[in-house]
Amino acid sequence: MTETTNIALPAMRVSYEQGSLSESELAATWHEQLQLWLDAATNAGLAEPNAMVLATTDTKGRPSSRTVLLKGLDARGVVFFTNYTSNKSHDLMATRYASATFPWFAMQRQVHVRGTVEKVGPVETAEYWNSRPRGSQIGAWASPQSRVVSGRSTLDSALHKIERQFAETEKIPVPPHWGGWRIRPEEVEFWQGRRDRMHDRLRYRLGRDSWGVERVAP
Repeated sequence: MTETTNIALPAMRVSYEQGSLSESELAATWHEQLQLWLDAATNAGLAEPNAMVLATTDTKGRPSSRTVLLKGLDARGVVFFTNYTSNKSHDLMATRYASATFPWFAMQRQVHVRGTVEKVGPVETAEYWNSRPRGSQIGAWASPQSRVVSGRSTLDSALHKIERQFAETEKIPVPPHWGGWRIRPEEVEFWQGRRDRMHDRLRYRLGRDSWGVERVAP
């Protein structure tokens, strides 16, 4: 029998001492600051630095979260792509609001983005779609995302069917049920861990006419 060791959860803690964040260090805009931190996470060799935890709620206020990949960033917002029939898309179509968190634990940093959502236009969707590997394109056609299936064999059969369907097609089209979502931020918070849990939290907040920056207590 394999012995197990009980982990003393209350005693697990890390002292955050890698850095700090002051108002004078921030870029002029939230998206420029996010790009700076994304570049730093990439250069530091973090695995999938563009991964973000997307949180949504359904019409009854019940939350769900999952990891998606950032595939677009500019002044308009942050973009990811998915199946429009998925649970996340049903939530987004119903509430039109979401949040996303970039958890760069190795750098003792997080970024939280909160705001309204909109579907990405067909031109932008097609541009990204054409950059995807062929296998990923076939998978997007084959998978009935979020639906219950009878087993792995069902998915494999669906994949093989789509492979045969597009075997002679050089350029696979964008599925009608697939595309991008953009979160248009109302708030973007940059979190830097500090000693004694006195973290730096600086938040860009959209006011009536312009963006401002405020410090939030940890």
